[in-house]
Amino acid sequence: MGSTRKGGGATVGTWAMALFALFAAAFAPASGAERIKDLADIQGVRSNQLLGFGLVVGLDGTGDQTTQTPFTVQGIASMLSQLGINIPSGTGSSLQLKNIAAVMVTAQLPPWAQPGQQIDITVSSLGNAKSLRGGTLLMTPLKGADSQIYAIAQGNVAVAGAGASAGGSKTTVNHLSAGRIPAGATVERSVPSTVGQGPYVTLDLRETNFGTARQIAAAINAKYAQTIALAQDGRTVRVRAPDTPDDRVTFLANLEEISVVTAMAAAKVIINARTGSIVMNQAVALDPCAVAHGNLTVTVNSEPVISQPGPFSQGQTVVTEKASIDIKQEGKGLTALPGGAKLTDVVKALNSLGASPADLLAILQAMKSAGSLRAELEII
Repeated sequence: MGSTRKGGGATVGTWAMALFALFAAAFAPASGAERIKDLADIQGVRSNQLLGFGLVVGLDGTGDQTTQTPFTVQGIASMLSQLGINIPSGTGSSLQLKNIAAVMVTAQLPPWAQPGQQIDITVSSLGNAKSLRGGTLLMTPLKGADSQIYAIAQGNVAVAGAGASAGGSKTTVNHLSAGRIPAGATVERSVPSTVGQGPYVTLDLRETNFGTARQIAAAINAKYAQTIALAQDGRTVRVRAPDTPDDRVTFLANLEEISVVTAMAAAKVIINARTGSIVMNQAVALDPCAVAHGNLTVTVNSEPVISQPGPFSQGQTVVTEKASIDIKQEGKGLTALPGGAKLTDVVKALNSLGASPADLLAILQAMKSAGSLRAELEII
């Protein structure tokens, strides 16, 4: 072990540790602090959905059964007519092209996407194709909600799955009727944005919270030592921004990195009645109460009883039923639950009941009605 040189009553190692702690405290974010970019979005910065109808060709006999999907035949005829190939009338319905599948193509157009940039697309079967594996998507225009073309898609479909069948048996791994094409669409038109217009930008909070909106406005004003931010309501904060585009981009980049000590969220208990899931946040509190909950089980058994007559009695066989009913009541008496202001205390109190998640659904609703559960119940 190497010796440590002393100076001023403290070792060099001690001074180094103290200096490191000083720098860590100076640059570490505040406890419970979050960046503005994690709490809010800039109004007007959004993606747009694109949709298109296309054809996937080159399938190994796993395409649509055209007799059951007339839109596939119509799509083929329309595409061939644009290429100068006309199908004789009356023969379109008799086409049996097992290597083609009609698909819907979807994509997200990012904000400020410019012509020439490429975006990912998702290809999903529209008919009864068995698999899109190995197929190629033909040129497909992608339209927005205004029916304008914003991108053109084409490329080889990547399907993360496999399947096999033989002798009446069939097995599949993952989903074969949908796939993706990375960078499969080229942007042809940009969407104008209003972020660079006007003297203000607006921050949209992802969750409505008046306290958080006030804290964001206060943090921005403290950062720039002037009143440039104003909380308009529990969802939006208006901020005065520079006029020139370069200064505004720099301003917004710095704005998103400001740390904000968020206000505590409202106490909520989320109940999924379909799956029996129960989730509660740390603000949930419990007042002292007494709970009694038991399960009533009723069992009805019916057994056939056959009465066989004696020989030469000329009687008939009679079949009757013997029924038995059993009623069983499970559960304890009243259980006193102590109050708790921490999530761990609430969980311990509920676990002491020994109830299943399905029973807790009814217990929590009853506790809310009794006023002992200080939280909002939300059933999804």
